[in-house]
Amino acid sequence: MNMNRRHFLRTTAAAGALLGAAPLLGVDKLGRYDTAIIGCGWWGMNILGEALASKKSRVVAMCDVDPNQLNPAAEKVEQQTGEIPRRYKDYREMLSEMRPEIVIVATPDHWHALATIDSVKAGAHVYVEKPIGHTIKEGRAMVNAARKQGRIVQVGTHRRVSPHNVSGLQFLKSGKAGKIGFVRAFVHYGGGPERPTPNSEAPRGLDWDMWCGPAPLRPYNKLLHPRGFRQFLDYANGTLGDWGIHWMDQILWWTDERWPRRVFSTGGRPIRGPAVNLPDSQTSDAPDSQSAVYEFESFTAVWEHRQFAGNNAEKGESVGVYFYGTQGTFHMGWKSGWTFYPTNASQPVLHEDAKLHEPDQQNIKELWANFIDCIQVNALPVCDIEIAHRSTNLSLLGMLSYKTGRSLTWDGEKEVIVGDDYANSLLRRTYRKGYKYPEVL
Repeated sequence: MNMNRRHFLRTTAAAGALLGAAPLLGVDKLGRYDTAIIGCGWWGMNILGEALASKKSRVVAMCDVDPNQLNPAAEKVEQQTGEIPRRYKDYREMLSEMRPEIVIVATPDHWHALATIDSVKAGAHVYVEKPIGHTIKEGRAMVNAARKQGRIVQVGTHRRVSPHNVSGLQFLKSGKAGKIGFVRAFVHYGGGPERPTPNSEAPRGLDWDMWCGPAPLRPYNKLLHPRGFRQFLDYANGTLGDWGIHWMDQILWWTDERWPRRVFSTGGRPIRGPAVNLPDSQTSDAPDSQSAVYEFESFTAVWEHRQFAGNNAEKGESVGVYFYGTQGTFHMGWKSGWTFYPTNASQPVLHEDAKLHEPDQQNIKELWANFIDCIQVNALPVCDIEIAHRSTNLSLLGMLSYKTGRSLTWDGEKEVIVGDDYANSLLRRTYRKGYKYPEVL
C-alpha cells in the first residue's frame, strides 16, 4: 500500500462526512468499473492508458468531436482489450445512454466545467485534466457540483504524487531549508516570431462548432487543433494557465496559506509579435513572456515565463519552482528531480532523482491508483477538485491582472476581487448561444 493510499485510508471517516453517503459503485466480474473518456487526444490517451493498465477500468465508451482522434483511439483500445467501446460525438448522449461509473474529462480547457458537472450529475466519478476551468466561477461550480452529488473528482495535477515531489515537500515541511520568504516558479522555453497562419476548412468529420462549444466561434485554424489551443485565450489561459497551475499547486501544497492577498501581472508578446485574428488568418494571442507576483501573508511568490533565449544561463531545468530559505535554496524540478543548495558552502548539495513514467514523463499511474482507492472507500483524493480549484485560481488571477493591467486584491473566502467591478465581471464569461454558464449552489 503506497503512502498516498495509507494517508487517505486514515482520513476515510472525515472524507465520508464531506462526500455524503455515496454508494460504492458496482464492478464487473473482473473487478472493473465502467469507464468513459471525453476527449481522445494525446493526453487523454495517456490517462486512459494508465486506467487500462490498472486493471480497474473497462472502457465502455469514448467521445470526441473529431473522428480523426476518436477512431484511432477506439481502435487502439479494441486492439489492447479485445472489447469494443461505443463511440460518441456528443458526451451528453454518451452519459445518458451508457451511465458510466467513471468519466475521464480530457477536453480543451473551455469544456472542462460543463463536461465534469454533467458527468457527476449523471452519477459518475470524474478524473478531469488541469486547469479545472477557464474562469474562476466555473471552478467554484465544479466544486459545488462534486460535493452536492457526492462524487469524487480527481484532477490531473500528478506532481502531487510524483515520488520526488512528495519527498521534496517533506524536506521543505521539515524546516531543513529554514524560513522560506520567497518562491519563484517558472517555465523558460525559447521561441521566435509568429507569422499569421491561413485559416482553412476543418478536417473532414470534425464538428468545429461543437469543438468551440460555449466559447467564441473562431474560424478553424491548424494552430488551434489539435494541441495548440492553450495559446488562444478564448479556449485556455496561455502558459500560466497550462504550466503555471502545476507549480502554483506545488506552492499551495507547501504553504498553510490557501490563497494570496494581492496579485499583479504584466507581460506581452515581444517575441511572437502582435496577435492577429482575421477572416483569412490567425496567430495565437496569449503572452509569450509574463511575470506575476503573488503576495501572501508570510511570503511572496512570483511566476515567470519567457521566450527570450530559452534557459541556457540558469541552473536546473527550464521548468520548476525555487524555494528560497534562510538555510539554502531548494529547486523542485520536473525531469531533474529536486536539489537543495545549502547556504553553508561546507555542507553538501542534496539531490533526489525523479521517477517518471513514459510516455511523456509523468506520474498518472500513481494518481489513478489514488483515484480508484478513494472511490472504493469514499475518500477525498490527493488532487481533490477543491485543492485544484485554489491552484487554478492562482493562474487565473494572474491572467485577470494581465488582462486588466492592474493589481488585484483577492478575498479568497468570498472568492471576489475587492473594490473592482470590472475585474469581478471577468470571474465568469458569457457563453455562446445554446450553452448555459454553470452555477451550482
